[in-house]
Amino acid sequence: MLASTALVCLMVPGLALFYGGMVAAKSVINMIMMTFGAVALVGCIWVVYGYSASFGDSMGGAGILGDVTEFFGLSGVIKDDPKATIPLSVFAAFQALFAALTAALICGAISDRIKFGAWMAFTGIWVTLVYLPVAHWVFAFDGDDVVGGWIVNELGAIDFAGGTAVHINAGAAALAMILVLGKRIGWQKGTERPHNVPLAMLGAGLLWFGWFGFNGGSALTSSNAASVVVLNTFTATCSAMLGWLLVEKLRDGHPTSLGAASGAIAGLVAITPACGAVSPVGALVLGAIGGAVCALAVGLKYKFGYDDSLDVVGIHLVGGLTGTLLIGILATSDAPNGVDGLLYGGGLSLLGKQAVGALAVLAYSFSVTWLIAKALDKTMGLRVRPEVEQEGVDVHLHAENAYDLAHSPATAPTPEPAAAG
Repeated sequence: MLASTALVCLMVPGLALFYGGMVAAKSVINMIMMTFGAVALVGCIWVVYGYSASFGDSMGGAGILGDVTEFFGLSGVIKDDPKATIPLSVFAAFQALFAALTAALICGAISDRIKFGAWMAFTGIWVTLVYLPVAHWVFAFDGDDVVGGWIVNELGAIDFAGGTAVHINAGAAALAMILVLGKRIGWQKGTERPHNVPLAMLGAGLLWFGWFGFNGGSALTSSNAASVVVLNTFTATCSAMLGWLLVEKLRDGHPTSLGAASGAIAGLVAITPACGAVSPVGALVLGAIGGAVCALAVGLKYKFGYDDSLDVVGIHLVGGLTGTLLIGILATSDAPNGVDGLLYGGGLSLLGKQAVGALAVLAYSFSVTWLIAKALDKTMGLRVRPEVEQEGVDVHLHAENAYDLAHSPATAPTPEPAAAG
């Protein structure tokens, strides 16, 4: 668990570089700052009341929200419990990164146009009102004299590592924020091209590496279950990359490196809820479907006119929905979750549970996020001034540039040749 926590922590710079490489050069610092800023703020909230709200005993036994006073300040998790399988302290740190990364995912949809202060305010409110309740629904199992969340316990839906709580949650929130914030100036006029594709590829590779801790660590034990999860995570990512590239080849005539990176992330998203429910062949199928569906879904923003800057909706919302629902079809009782889906004789019951859980998280996250964004827009204002957006948020919001081109050798004046003799 300590190693898995470290792996998940590496996903923070991975996400920052993945997002940073896909925006314009004048916005890369802001993209990295929004990622790291969200992680820092959520980490502090997690210590004070976040862990307790997510994993405390459900208030009133309703399965909606944990008791925010039970682990307030995390003072109760640092005492050694000889009965615990793993120390609560490492579990708290592991789950803190889940919360932080979920919030950070949203910023990729709204790049180039949001105030940094407004983003930080939104992050704190959103984690409190949206992520913490949803995490309780999905991740808080019932225990001895402890009541957990309604989706995992009463409904019985499967979400091994966060297809609903992380990806559908962040994707639905991103869509709500996009609709409130509006489109970038010059959107669809060629101004939104990535400035550094190798940087984005490096970020995707770091995310893939860290995702083994994200999914594997969710087994909470070094066991066969964790090993199967890691195998399925790798397998689905490979097939998803090929699925995305195939769509690009058939649709556009050429596969792209950015498509390969995006396909890998789509596969990681899709397998996250299903990594403990399917066989390796099932992971291949799920990944290929997830990669192809997400590749097609990213084009919906042009059809419906919403400016999802870095395809958070197309990859995380659609990929999370795809993986969550396919559990109901591809799950096998031979896998760690031990439940059969439709193709293995399990009927439609599991698919129905998956659909209810996914739609509940989608509806709650979208509606509450929209209200939060509207409230912030009416009070402090969300969007930067048009001249700030056009000149670049990096220099205006952070007084920095990613690249010091004025003093680079390539742009330095050529010295005069020495006089003969």
